[in-house]
Amino acid sequence: MSTLATRIKLNNDTAIPCLGFGTYKIKDPVEAYNSTKTALETGYRHIDTAAFYENEKQVGQAINDFIKENNVKREDIFVTSKVWKTELGYDKTLAAFEKTMSEIGLDYLDLYLIHWPASYAFDDDWENTNRDTWRAMIEIYKSGRVKAIGVSNFLTHHLKALMEFDIIPAVDQIEINPGFLQEDTVDFCQEHGILVEAWSPLGRGKSLDHPLLKELADKYGRTVAQIILRWEIQHDVVPLPKSVNPDRIAQNANVFDFEISDEDMEKIDAIEPYGNSGHSPDQAD
Repeated sequence: MSTLATRIKLNNDTAIPCLGFGTYKIKDPVEAYNSTKTALETGYRHIDTAAFYENEKQVGQAINDFIKENNVKREDIFVTSKVWKTELGYDKTLAAFEKTMSEIGLDYLDLYLIHWPASYAFDDDWENTNRDTWRAMIEIYKSGRVKAIGVSNFLTHHLKALMEFDIIPAVDQIEINPGFLQEDTVDFCQEHGILVEAWSPLGRGKSLDHPLLKELADKYGRTVAQIILRWEIQHDVVPLPKSVNPDRIAQNANVFDFEISDEDMEKIDAIEPYGNSGHSPDQAD
């Protein structure tokens, strides 16, 4: 059985913890710092942020303080950030990365992602925009300042434009929650050695009210959130739950001492769309 410290090898042999702590919408500086520090103290070793979250500085400070106070090695903590969709293109991506590194205050990142793809709805040359952005990502990777590079919110047709490169994405971080498994993209990624991460793994909290998931939580003696996160882990997906509540941060990490049966996994798989955001990568301006 896996643990919170268990790592999965990416396609470039970098190892990523199998569950992470997300920091989306934690913009208050004190909350961003405290929740990140709490997650690390709880045992999380995988922290996910982004330029768009406006908390890279506080997240980086919490990581650095935790390292100093607990004699932990930097390499024991896996840190992700992302380039925002207004900064796509070769030159803009390189500049955005420099800004992120200045904000976060770390010597290197473990993973750097393109946050959203250029899409055909707003860019007639969207494939080449994504290719130019990916060229910049490869340059950043080859500089040694990131251990791995990947994408976020890329569907299969977005990914195909990057598969011609010698270095392909190590990760695709997409929205996954009960009723919204995105099988086509997950299957494509897993067939090509691209690890899938799940943002909004709890369906923006709405999934916590689903009757079937409540029933399964009672059956297994778990919280609904724990059932959902365990379901995602058993689909070989790395979930990134977010909370500022210390108790929930701890509960979300406690998903490695039970297993959902195949029958119950199929029941969750069959849930109709319920808590997904409705944000389409092809309509992302």
